[in-house]
Amino acid sequence: MVLRTARLLAIWPGLLLSMGVAALAAGVEWAEVTLSGHRWIDGLVLAILFGTGIHTAFGLDPRFRAGVNFAAKIVLELAVVALGATISGAAILGSGAPLLAAIVVVVVVALGASYAIGRLVGLNRRQAVLVACGNSICGNSAIMAAAPVIEAKAEDVAASIGFTAVLGILVVLLLPGTLLLLDLSAGQYGIVAGLSVYAVPQVLAATAQTGPVSSQIATVVKLVRVLMLGPVVLVLGLITGRRQRRRVAPGLLVPWFIIGFLVLMLLRSAGALPQGAIDLLGVVSGHLTLVAMAALGLSVDLRSIVAAGGKVLLAGSLSIAMLVTLALIAVAVLPPI
Repeated sequence: MVLRTARLLAIWPGLLLSMGVAALAAGVEWAEVTLSGHRWIDGLVLAILFGTGIHTAFGLDPRFRAGVNFAAKIVLELAVVALGATISGAAILGSGAPLLAAIVVVVVVALGASYAIGRLVGLNRRQAVLVACGNSICGNSAIMAAAPVIEAKAEDVAASIGFTAVLGILVVLLLPGTLLLLDLSAGQYGIVAGLSVYAVPQVLAATAQTGPVSSQIATVVKLVRVLMLGPVVLVLGLITGRRQRRRVAPGLLVPWFIIGFLVLMLLRSAGALPQGAIDLLGVVSGHLTLVAMAALGLSVDLRSIVAAGGKVLLAGSLSIAMLVTLALIAVAVLPPI
């Protein structure tokens, strides 16, 4: 009991520091939206940047380490569980079999190709997995969900999220040019945007100039693509679990938080969760993720990110180019929309 109390007391300084950095990031994000009407830099990226800046400038006092490590691991795992309630399979019902099949094929091929690209440019296995998941599924959320499953280092997560955020903004700005360049219909462009843009808000931004049909199709495609996060993370958990079993005593092949994630996702898809609970869990997941990202930043020295940054940026750029190409191929194969 005394030992447990001592551990809890050791966690609080670092946990409070992580929460403070997260609050600062949330405040700056709010100021961005209030003053300019746009979210130029996502709060998750700001949390990582602020945490990394603090660590790089001042170091991390040993009294903060236990709490920062707790936030970067346990809080992140809890955020992944809550994230499951925000993903529903209902979008599949209205998407149609050909489009659904195209989405699944594009995501699976993109995952494998992105991982191969990452390895070819010199990323380690974990970095390559994070970049592949972020680009192929849903950006920050996919990276966040995959990171604890594959036991990624804080430096790998920070670099992947940071450079993925930059690339995501560039995709939103440059993608509309494909509509004019390739003479796509609004529906076809919606499919391309849904398959290649990271987040739902970014999908709406990328289709804002092309009308409601494009936005609606892109959103449905994007939501089905996000739904792939569950199976992908489950497979990663099984692969990682088998590797661990070669080294340690037998146990669960799938981490506990992935089971929690899948349970909540299935409950949401079955309509068993009330809307109030879904909304609450979405907010909880967002707040916990922000604290976890601040902790990840506090675990990182900027020099380690800079050292890996060039390779991550190159891998991400090549991966996005490949993803857009796959999306255009899918549009060419699918019946006109």
